[in-house]
Amino acid sequence: MNHKAEYFARYEALAAVSGRMLCAARGADWSALPGLQAEFMQLVDGLKEADPGVALDESDLGRKLDLIRRILADDAAIRDLASPDVARLSALFEARRSTQVLTDLYRARG
Repeated sequence: MNHKAEYFARYEALAAVSGRMLCAARGADWSALPGLQAEFMQLVDGLKEADPGVALDESDLGRKLDLIRRILADDAAIRDLASPDVARLSALFEARRSTQVLTDLYRARG
């Protein structure tokens, strides 16, 4: 495989993993995300070391941009899906903290 083909194979792999992450998020399979995120980060690290070996022409740049847009769209969709759960957890933590403060005040007066 030439350098340019390997370079794009890495981007395609990133897009595939981000797609799997989105599927997991849509299925509320949050326990699958850490492993997929680790796989994604490993691919990102490998991409940093990759070099197509030649300048990319306009067609190649368009292909690269399409892949990046797809990855970013998946990421945005995952964040949108995760936001309600994050907000719900924040509310639970805040309620717990408020309960603890009231309990501490009650004990201090009693």
